[in-house]
Amino acid sequence: MSKVTIEAVPRTDFGKGAARKIRRDGWVPAVVYGGAEPEAHVSVPGHDLMMALKRAGVVLEVQVDGKPVNTAPRQVQKDPVKGFLEHVDLMVLTDKEVRERLVVGAAVAKAQKAAAEAELDTVTVVMAVRELLDEGVEADAAITQAIEAVQEEQAAAAPPASPPPAAEDAAAAAAAEAGVGEGAGDGSEGDSGSDSE
Repeated sequence: MSKVTIEAVPRTDFGKGAARKIRRDGWVPAVVYGGAEPEAHVSVPGHDLMMALKRAGVVLEVQVDGKPVNTAPRQVQKDPVKGFLEHVDLMVLTDKEVRERLVVGAAVAKAQKAAAEAELDTVTVVMAVRELLDEGVEADAAITQAIEAVQEEQAAAAPPASPPPAAEDAAAAAAAEAGVGEGAGDGSEGDSGSDSE
């Protein structure tokens, strides 16, 4: 399950200067929007947000006007050089969307672990799992099917196995014998021709 409760404080100062001050204090400016409520401008702790965003399909529960609101990160802006978070848009989720997101998040985390154990590319497996979940396949079955499908693709793409050394030696010996026999025949014909002349 990837649900994280994160502190949020109302933001009343706006503009570049105010945003820089918020970031200097270790917070990140954010906007909570969607649903029936008007959008809310808040600040959230930068480190906590960064850690939460590492989770697949995370649901962020933030306090807006004293009420817990389930949200999902929609647009995350980072400093292109230093990589710190500059701003995040948080979209309000319905109860149904929360359930779906938590199911997907749990399935993705499980798929990543299963892919690592099977020594498969985790991104490929996760993409396959997401597609199967979108088709309505149950999470555990989706993971099993995705692992099997990726394994089959890898087996089909693998180069053909080289013949065992014994077979190579036998083939080389057969080729050498055939070449020696032909050469001997040619030489004997040439020798008899020269004797007759």
